[in-house]
Amino acid sequence: MTSPAEIPYKSLVQINRDANMPVYRQIADQLIAAIQRGHLVAGLKLPGTRAFSQLLTVHRNTIVAVYEELEVQGWVKTLPNKGTVVLPGMQQRPVKILPHQQAAVTAHPAAISPIAAARYPGATGYTFRQTNILDNPFEYSDCEYVFNDGMPDTRLLQIDNLSQWYSANLKRKSNQKKLAGYNQDGSEYFKANLCNYLNLSRGLHISGKNLLITRSTEMSVYITSRILLSEGDLVLVGELSYFSMNMIFQKNGAHIQTIPVDNEGIDVDSVQQICEHQQVRMIYITPHHHYPTTVTLSAQRRMRLLQLAAQYGFVILEDDYDYDFHYNKAPMLPLLSADTAGMVVYTGSFGKSLAPGFRTGFIVAPENLMTEMRKYLGIIDRQGDILMEQALGQMIQEGEIHRYLRKSMKVYQERRDNFAALLQQHLPEDVDFTIPSGGLAFWLRWKKRPNLLQLSKRCAQNNLFIPKTLLYQTQSMAAMRVGFGHLTPEEMNTCIQIIRQHL
Repeated sequence: MTSPAEIPYKSLVQINRDANMPVYRQIADQLIAAIQRGHLVAGLKLPGTRAFSQLLTVHRNTIVAVYEELEVQGWVKTLPNKGTVVLPGMQQRPVKILPHQQAAVTAHPAAISPIAAARYPGATGYTFRQTNILDNPFEYSDCEYVFNDGMPDTRLLQIDNLSQWYSANLKRKSNQKKLAGYNQDGSEYFKANLCNYLNLSRGLHISGKNLLITRSTEMSVYITSRILLSEGDLVLVGELSYFSMNMIFQKNGAHIQTIPVDNEGIDVDSVQQICEHQQVRMIYITPHHHYPTTVTLSAQRRMRLLQLAAQYGFVILEDDYDYDFHYNKAPMLPLLSADTAGMVVYTGSFGKSLAPGFRTGFIVAPENLMTEMRKYLGIIDRQGDILMEQALGQMIQEGEIHRYLRKSMKVYQERRDNFAALLQQHLPEDVDFTIPSGGLAFWLRWKKRPNLLQLSKRCAQNNLFIPKTLLYQTQSMAAMRVGFGHLTPEEMNTCIQIIRQHL
């Protein structure tokens, strides 16, 4: 097919004279699409500029511009005394639908040829496994006021200081050796400083061989579950527990069984009763402030849980997601600090009070387990973020983290007290709560058990968004986990008034 008369150029090229894109660009883009799809083969001689202009009813100079555009992009070659021919190997070049083409397809679908208007397939031509276990439960809203489950206020950050720490690692020549000292399981410099930080602040006795740096607590729990859980394993969690972790356990084939939670944390008697009749593989706990109820696991129950783990051989997965946030007194040390049998896998986050890009997760475990975990991290996140880790390491070494935490804790304690006062002032007959000793959230128990889902919908109409993931309602309970750290006193008051209005 070498004669212009044999090729349906009019069907390959359709011109929309009302479009903002120049006519020569429309023609060039559609010819490129025809070349990519093999309709215009290598070695094909394109029509002369005069003949092509007459065929498409455009000015000859337009076709001259088309051929110049194609030649500049490397699709064709103009040869002396031979005309313009399609170059070989063009069919393998990837198809690229440019933004202006996509807009044209949407606005004027009939004015674009089928070749130029082709889009990426909307569905696969093959089957694959799908799961509803990992469906995203999070919601988003444009409301001015938003409740969360206990996040810090990024407006308190000293962004300039953080950017200086980060940019210094790009400029300081003395850091080149530290930057080079990186392997797939994290910056050795950051690991050394994080070990010192954890040992001093949490009573641990670890080295870099016991520490793995991850992107988040969720990644830490995922890696742990992939290694330690098998199909059908039994995992114990609190009767109310963190849904994201439950999703991870279920995705790894585990069966979840809940245990009661009271004012002293999980019921350890129930754990023993289950162990006497079933083989328990793991128990997931958030002992510092149980999620979502914020209660602290008592010292007596901690020691007994460690004894049960050694006796029955189950893993304690200790998630210390907000250990740094405490107000009234020194926090209780993690179970890991008293673990002598190697039964605890400890996960947490570092830099939670900083900007999201400066936060990281970590795992602490015995060395033999850590060896296996590094294999998984090498596949999931081999590159890491060496510059961020280097900056965090310097912030620890130079005491910046301690200074920032002291400043922010004062603000968060004031906000906690203010939120409690507002609840007592405006909702005394509606909610019951205990002022948390740490963390950034309240656990509100509704006395009259209103329909919380309907309440959240009514509040959203008045510019307050309460996500479903914060609502806990059964026939015998109506409760809500509400974060206060991200709200100013004025914002707290507005939110409480909106709730009061719609009760």
